[in-house]
Amino acid sequence: MRFTTERRLDDGVLEREFTLGEVPGILWTPTSAPAPLILLGHPGGLHKMYSRLVTRARHAAAEGFATATIELPGSGERPGSAVAEQARADLRRALAAGEPVTDDVVDRLILPLVDQSVPEWRALLDALLALPEIGGPVGYAGGVISIGVRLAVVEPRIVAAGLFAGSYVPRAILEEARQVTIPLHVLLQWDDEGNDRQVALDLFDAFGSKEKTLHANMGGHTGVPHFAGDDANRFFQRHLRQPAAFTNWSV
Repeated sequence: MRFTTERRLDDGVLEREFTLGEVPGILWTPTSAPAPLILLGHPGGLHKMYSRLVTRARHAAAEGFATATIELPGSGERPGSAVAEQARADLRRALAAGEPVTDDVVDRLILPLVDQSVPEWRALLDALLALPEIGGPVGYAGGVISIGVRLAVVEPRIVAAGLFAGSYVPRAILEEARQVTIPLHVLLQWDDEGNDRQVALDLFDAFGSKEKTLHANMGGHTGVPHFAGDDANRFFQRHLRQPAAFTNWSV
């Protein structure tokens, strides 16, 4: 990891841009340290998503959490994928025609993204947990929900996840969800124009976690009410502030 810029926001949060190999990212840390860490998932495009990401980061910092995110494969200035571009074209064509989006299109769009990005998120964890200002434990918040599901299955350092059911979900990810056992806080916008509500409900039902909560609000994809963020912060306060058996988070 190599830090490339550093600035202090007006509320005292330290914002640092970095590169992890060739992958750009941003780390926000509160004034108190060491701090538990929340990985901020997003649909891609760090510059496009920056205003939302920094708002989420500042709210988390007010609760004493550090946050970090990285650019997704094929987004921003990262090289594109011909397979993903064709899948997006097929997706747009189906939506414009009012046709159902097939499993094949969803698989071609989402599964390669999950396969490539999850190892990058895990490498990010390796780097961040070696910093003295990051103390663990770790949570994951946001989307792409399929990335969150895979991380919850394969990454033992993530002890809780707040997931945004706002993207297409391959059937293979539905099966992986049965292996998820960590506490979950799932947000669903009931009228999300780009989300298959029934698949989101099926995914929630498939999760193997004993503690899982579904928060469904009326409105579209960008109509998430402000109090939903407060609910998510309370969720992470419960699960990232409790003493954990696994204390050497840098391993």
